[in-house]
Amino acid sequence: MRQIAASIMCADQFHLADELRRLEQAGIELLHCDVMDGVYVNNLALGPEYLAALRDETTIPLDIHLATITPLKYVEMFQVARPEYISFHVEAADNAMEVIRKIKSYNIKPSIALNPETPVEEIYPYLDHVSMVLMMTVNPGFAGQKFQQPVLKKIKQLKEKLADNPYGPLIEVDGNIGAETIGLMKDDLPDIFVLGTSALFHKKDTSSYAERAVKIWSEIE
Repeated sequence: MRQIAASIMCADQFHLADELRRLEQAGIELLHCDVMDGVYVNNLALGPEYLAALRDETTIPLDIHLATITPLKYVEMFQVARPEYISFHVEAADNAMEVIRKIKSYNIKPSIALNPETPVEEIYPYLDHVSMVLMMTVNPGFAGQKFQQPVLKKIKQLKEKLADNPYGPLIEVDGNIGAETIGLMKDDLPDIFVLGTSALFHKKDTSSYAERAVKIWSEIE
């Protein structure tokens, strides 16, 4: 069953309670929460207290993406938010299995993230140990970047690798995901689509989040 996740960093932070209600009404399945340390990526976002408070304000499960160095330390910090998933970057981990074990120790589903330029083979050793793979279709750090089409080949390669494993991890895509870019993935659709400014939180028209979600679902189905 495919899912839509909303990138909460792109929401109106001054009216967040209203935003959460609108996302719930739209049937959004996950809240994608980017944690950025200003080191691994050149931006800062979303501390543990913020996400713990967010968890208490919504029924939508959290999907935390650690765009950080030393992910082991950040898993410890952010487990207080009781997320459904915690993703960490294979590129940032000295010992990826240690990070996976730490995430599981908190009864959280581990996910491993992959930047656009990193070969997909880098995550093969961990596919039997994670619940999700976060495939970045832009470089993490900032919204509004162009979708990197070479990632399409990596999605296809990963799906082929997982074809004989019905219990393998879900594939999530993040980075300028919308009707046009979903169309590019029609032959190899991932499982979870992270929507940000371009597809969900924009102010281009007066349609509701529910109507925007329906438009995306029409592309996915």
